Amino acid sequence: MHTQPVEPVERVSVTTLIDNSLDHFLLESTPVMKRPLLSWSKSPVAEHGLSLLVEFEKAGETHTVLLDTGLSDLALWHNMDVLGLDPDRIEAVILSHGHMDHIGGLPGFLARTSRGCDLISHPGAYCRRRLNIPGQGPQPELPALDAAALAEAGATIRTAPDPTLWFSDMLLTLGEIERTTAFERGFPWAEIHEGGQWLADPFCDDQALVFDVKGKGLVVISGCAHAGIINSVRYAQKVTGTQTILAVMGGFHLTGPLFEPIIDQTVAAMRELAPAHLIPMHCTGWKSTHAFAAAMPGQFLQSSVGTRYDFT
Repeated sequence: MHTQPVEPVERVSVTTLIDNSLDHFLLESTPVMKRPLLSWSKSPVAEHGLSLLVEFEKAGETHTVLLDTGLSDLALWHNMDVLGLDPDRIEAVILSHGHMDHIGGLPGFLARTSRGCDLISHPGAYCRRRLNIPGQGPQPELPALDAAALAEAGATIRTAPDPTLWFSDMLLTLGEIERTTAFERGFPWAEIHEGGQWLADPFCDDQALVFDVKGKGLVVISGCAHAGIINSVRYAQKVTGTQTILAVMGGFHLTGPLFEPIIDQTVAAMRELAPAHLIPMHCTGWKSTHAFAAAMPGQFLQSSVGTRYDFT
């Protein structure tokens, strides 16, 4: 595979619009992490989901995209209003994968913006899905994306199964991520509907965003990392040809009894990757978040709705 070097940017700023956690008393700010003084009378809200507003810039060319839209448009719109963020600045919505806690706010977002936008994803994000829980059997189908309805609402559908550069080559979507670790084995209960039958879901659509901050290294942003967060970072290194990691952030999907057995291996592998900043979010889970904090105290940053991270 030929490498796809990302055009280096001068700045990447990531604002946490939706995450599982919110803490009004996290007031410490650093050059990288900006904690707003949140209002008690009109507070943002947390929910089980993820949505990140991502701004990036080079030589006066600035772009704004939204990675995922959380579980509900209610939380998305409320938090954007509280944080004073203008939705009409958003040029594209990028989906990390097709699960409801990342796509739930999308129809409402499109219905209430005054401009259309690109909708970027792996083509597999539109597949039908469900969970098949041992001892309980198949569960009702998860809400799925309707491409025709989204296009009618103003989205320009763009799908890319492989690593693809966007916005003057400043942003890279990884597409389907290579699985190389022995311990990151996906989501055993997840199923996908293909060829008229339900099959184990390989999460081909799971992808991450990648930026190269000039002179500092890669910023890798995951949604849930169903492909494995270590696989995701290593694939970013392979695709770009850049080994230095400035930041790894997003959901790492290490919560619950299915995934907690690989926490130690994941933490050890992350320490080897040695990102300058590590920001676990969403589905990373309480136990693994504390394990990362203990093992990498100088790199760990605690996530909370409303926080902005500036990488320059």
